[in-house]
Amino acid sequence: MTRIGGGAPWVVASGLLVPLAIALAAWWVPDDADQGYSQRIFYFHVPIALTTYAAFGYGAVCAAMYLRTRDERWDLRSYVGIHVGSIFGCLVLITGALWAKVSWGVWWDWSDRQLNVFLVLFLFYCAYFMLRFSLDEGERRFAYSAVYTLLGVGLIPLSILAVRVAESLLHPTVFTADGAAMTSEMFTTFLVALAGMLCLGAAMITLELRGKRLALRIREVRRRLEGTNL
Repeated sequence: MTRIGGGAPWVVASGLLVPLAIALAAWWVPDDADQGYSQRIFYFHVPIALTTYAAFGYGAVCAAMYLRTRDERWDLRSYVGIHVGSIFGCLVLITGALWAKVSWGVWWDWSDRQLNVFLVLFLFYCAYFMLRFSLDEGERRFAYSAVYTLLGVGLIPLSILAVRVAESLLHPTVFTADGAAMTSEMFTTFLVALAGMLCLGAAMITLELRGKRLALRIREVRRRLEGTNL
C-alpha cells in the first residue's frame, strides 16, 4: 500500500479552501463602497502577504534552531521557508501593483511607507540566495545563511506596523481595536482565503522539503556507488 505523503493534508486543505475563497470573493461578498468590484483582490493580496511573513518567520525560527543545534536539517528547513516566502512575496508585489493600477491609476507609489518597507524586506531575502550560493556547501554556508536570515526578521513586524503608521489611501487600516472594518461576509471570505493561503504555503514547504531530502539521498547513493567503483 502506498503511504500518504506528509504534505497531503496541506495539499487537500489548500485545494479546497483556495477555490472556495475565489468563489466567495467573486459571487458572495458585496462590492466595496469606495472601490467597487476591484476591491475583491484584497481577499488574496492580504492573505498572500501574511503567508509571506509566516514563511519568512518559519525560516528565521529554523535558522535560530540551526545555530543552536548545528543540525543540517534545520538549515534545509530554513532555506525552504525563505524560498517559499520569496515566491509569495513576488505574488504580493504583483497583486498589489494590479490592485493599485485598477483602483488608483498607479502601479507603485514611492511615497507609501508600507510598499517601500515590504520591497526592502523582499529584496533582502532575495539577496539571501546570492549570499548562500556564493559559499561552498558546508557549515560555513549554513551558518552565514542562518545569521543573515535572522538579521532580516526585524523587517517583518516593521512591515506590518507600517500600515498603521502610514495611514494612506493605498493601505487603509482595516483591522482596529474595535474589530474588522468589514461586513460579516467580507470577514468570513477573508478568513477562508487566509486559511487557504497558509495551507498552500505549508504544502509548498512540506513538498519542497521532501523533494530536497530525496535529492540529497540520491546524491549520497551516487557518491557511494562512485566510491565503490573506484
